[in-house]
Amino acid sequence: MNFLPEDLERHLLTLVQEKLIEAGEPLTPDTDLFSIGLDSMGIMQLLIAIEEIFRVRIPESQVTRENFTSASSLAALVRQCAKGA
Repeated sequence: MNFLPEDLERHLLTLVQEKLIEAGEPLTPDTDLFSIGLDSMGIMQLLIAIEEIFRVRIPESQVTRENFTSASSLAALVRQCAKGA
């Protein structure tokens, strides 16, 4: 069984800020990550980090702009994938 923190959105935001994007303003769970610089390379880096850290497998079919738009959408995806594991 996978362990996901209750504050998954916050963990994902921290991951985005530390590894991918240097945002000048504080991020919220609903911040549009593409509007602050997330690109296709960033998606792949984020995907790898999420799979390693949270020990989930995200199917290629789920790697969509919609699922990677915000920490909230990412958290929903991670939770969904963790349930299916």
